[in-house]
Amino acid sequence: MSDTAPPGGGPADVHAGITSDIPADISGIPEIPDSSLADTVLERLITVYPAAGNPFRAQEMVAYMKGVAPFLGLRTPERRALSRTVLDGTPRPDEQDCAAVALRCFALPEREYHYFAVDYLRRHVKRCSSGFLPVARLLVTTVSWWDTVDHLAAHVVGGLVAADASLGARMDEWIEDEDLWVARTALLHQLRFKEATDADRLFAHCLRRAADTDFFLRKAIGWSLREYAKSAPAEVRAFVTANTTRLSPLSVREALKHL
Repeated sequence: MSDTAPPGGGPADVHAGITSDIPADISGIPEIPDSSLADTVLERLITVYPAAGNPFRAQEMVAYMKGVAPFLGLRTPERRALSRTVLDGTPRPDEQDCAAVALRCFALPEREYHYFAVDYLRRHVKRCSSGFLPVARLLVTTVSWWDTVDHLAAHVVGGLVAADASLGARMDEWIEDEDLWVARTALLHQLRFKEATDADRLFAHCLRRAADTDFFLRKAIGWSLREYAKSAPAEVRAFVTANTTRLSPLSVREALKHL
């Protein structure tokens, strides 16, 4: 997790799409499970992180992220060093531990706790089954902004789909979702698949949301195509050429950036 924009992320002057409310209920989402590991991690985390906070830097970070959440003021290298201290000596988690750590972190207001959760899941996603997808969806729709959603999409949701191809059908449902961050996740979940990308699904998803005017969806279409172009440049160029009138200029520009 970085506190600067990733490739394909949103510019600092884009306001639309910020969602700061924690969903009250999503069907299929379990309550936060019991986990002694999560108890240990959270007890350490809420002690170590605030002690190293920088109020002045926190204000800068809040401004950069357009007020999506309060910050403690921890830059990425410092935060990750502190995270290693928090996790020192802790055992590897199981799926229940992963859910408990992530959900409890996202229940805290400061953004660095959300970053910790995303980093934790990126590291341990292979220990989670396809049954973890509802938890991932809840995280995507909680305090939604590109800084957490994009990493959840590419590394957590993408990791789950890579391990269980049947979850591709769920991505077909997500691309239809009214929540733009859920749809963006569907567009971005194959970012790291390279040659294993399901091209038919990727192209279908891009066309399904091609008419959307939202910046984050248009950018995601272009970003997902650009990444796949690193493995299949001719296929992406042919797709974009055939659909130039349907894709937005932004999506086309992003898709063809390196071709």
